[in-house]
Formats: sequence, structure tokens, C-alpha cells
Amino acid sequence: MNKTEEITLCESPLTDELTGKLIALSEEWESEGSCHGYRKNEVGDIAGNRVFTAVCGEEIVGYLFGHMERTERATSITEKGTACFEIEEIYVKPAWRSRGIGAKLFRLAEDAVRGEAEVLFLSTASKNWRAILHFYIDELDMEFWNARLYKRLTISDKGEKT
Repeated sequence: MNKTEEITLCESPLTDELTGKLIALSEEWESEGSCHGYRKNEVGDIAGNRVFTAVCGEEIVGYLFGHMERTERATSITEKGTACFEIEEIYVKPAWRSRGIGAKLFRLAEDAVRGEAEVLFLSTASKNWRAILHFYIDELDMEFWNARLYKRLTISDKGEKT
């Protein structure tokens, strides 16, 4: 891999071949252990999504997929029935990170759904929350809406939480 190799970004038709490649990439992602609870995809996780890929030669080096939906209820940021594009996953292979590929995939998807969607949504479970929030908020101009935090509690020998 050479930093000068050309990357092609495009929306890709979801074929059986592409689905297999995305599943293999998600297996690589799972093995990284970089996200809380991430597991490799199955066919049903990808079916029905729009897929955007970053390709170098014949190799997919990154992908983003998501789908259109309408909000079922009003929230503090959307009215009921708002057209949204829910980004399910955005992934770039480790050797290709820090080259702007993830940001380019995001912007490609953003441009592709503009006029169709009023809002982009995504959730993240990255263990490196500082870096991911910097990426989404500072680099991609997303707004912070909420967070789900947790703290594990241990149970003592007497059955009491500590």
C-alpha cells in the first residue's frame, strides 16, 4: 500500500459479492476489539441499506452503510415523520486510517441523501470516545444530542452491590 494510491469513492449497488466483502471487513473490525459489543455482520444486517465504498484497486478499504427512515415520534430535535438517514456503520481498515477516507465516505453519503433526508443520525460504541467525538463533531460538523453512559457494579460475596 502506497499513500499515493488512488482511492475511488462511490455508492455501490448491494450485490451478494459486495455483501460478502462487507461481512469479511466487519469480521476484521470485530477482531480489532475497538467498539463495545461490536460483532461481525450477517446478511440481514446489511440487506436493504445503501452502501458507500472506498476502493483502492480491487480492495475495499472502507465503507459506510445506512438507510432512510422516518421518525416515529417527535424528539427535541425532530418532528414526528422527519425523513432521516440512519448511518448504521462507517469503517476504514486500520492501515488506511488518518487519510480522510472516513470523512469522505460520510460526505459522499451526506450529499447522496441531501434532498431526501432532513437529518443524518448515527450511534457509536467506540472505546476511543474522545477521538470519535472529535471526528464527528469537529471534523464532520455533527451536533451532540445525547449519550448513554454506564458503570459496572460488582456484587460482593454477601450479595451487596459495591
